[in-house]
Amino acid sequence: MKIPISKRLLRCAELVPPCGTAADVGTDHGYLAIHLLQTGKCSHAIAADLREKPLESARANAARFGTADRMSFLRSDGFQAIHPGSFDAAVLAGMGGDLITRILEAAPWLEGGAYTLILQPQSAANELRRWLGERAWSIERELLVRDAGFLYAVMRVCPGQGRALSPGEQYVSPALRRENDPLYPDYLRRVRRALELTVRGISQSADPADLARAEYYKSALEEVRGL
Repeated sequence: MKIPISKRLLRCAELVPPCGTAADVGTDHGYLAIHLLQTGKCSHAIAADLREKPLESARANAARFGTADRMSFLRSDGFQAIHPGSFDAAVLAGMGGDLITRILEAAPWLEGGAYTLILQPQSAANELRRWLGERAWSIERELLVRDAGFLYAVMRVCPGQGRALSPGEQYVSPALRRENDPLYPDYLRRVRRALELTVRGISQSADPADLARAEYYKSALEEVRGL
């Protein structure tokens, strides 16, 4: 029986390294965790979600696809109910970059461990990259995927060895530029167009706060145009 997993989640799974235990934070239907077990990426999976109803769905799907005996199901707000050291890799997908940032901020112990995180922001990816750089998280790889008409970025990050990113790098990371992804030209055009619209809109504002923000976006746009 084939699991109905999306292209977006398959791209996330691609970046999960072979490991003992993988945690799917915000598991929803549990398909990603089940897929990781089916493909041998991990020997045990933690399916965690804030709400009980998605966990019930994940349990039912795990039973349906024969992986329930290798899974743990936790009702958890981010990493709140997940014990440090109980997993090797974790995936946070299908949520805004601002929410991913808040989840990581609430679990500072992640920075002191040998964890690998796969992050797939639905929005505010530049803010997430900025936050990661400021805390020395290294973006090891970044891939793109088109799913249901949308273009998403998927990052594999590890604590340590990172550095603060420039405004342009917060929109187009060095890791993404290294990948030679076939979707990269389209992604770059979209980023450039979005920055041009933002700069144009803010530059017409009389609000001093907007004018200060305009310098950030202008700097990012100049860098992106040079790529």
